[in-house]
This record gives sequence, C-alpha cells and structure tokens, in this order.
Amino acid sequence: MTVLSFDEQGVDVVYDGTEFRLEKELIEDAIDKSYPDVTDHEVLQIVEPDPSLSGEPQRIAEIVD
Repeated sequence: MTVLSFDEQGVDVVYDGTEFRLEKELIEDAIDKSYPDVTDHEVLQIVEPDPSLSGEPQRIAEIVD
C-alpha cells in the first residue's frame, strides 16, 4: 500500500515500506504542470509502476487547502 501526504512544498511518500519525499519542483518537472494543478492520481503514477486508481482524482490545490 502506498501512502501520500501532501503539503505546499511536496509529498511525503511511503511505498513498499520505504519513506521518501518528492519535492514540488520534481513533481512539476515529471508531470509538466504547476504543482497545484497536479492530481493525486498523477503523483501515484510517478511512485507505483501500475497503480490501481480508484475514485475521482483530486488536485493538490484542493488537498492542501
């Protein structure tokens, strides 16, 4: 199970028992969007090779509000 914790500067990730941080600049470069417009599904796709996406994607701007 992957856990994503969003804040204004990036995302704390726990993936397969490993904890790490994705800084907002890295996410913006990988997705080619401004950080607030990136969705949680897009971040999950960076972390997991084949994630099971459920529910509606949420923009980071909505999550950290």
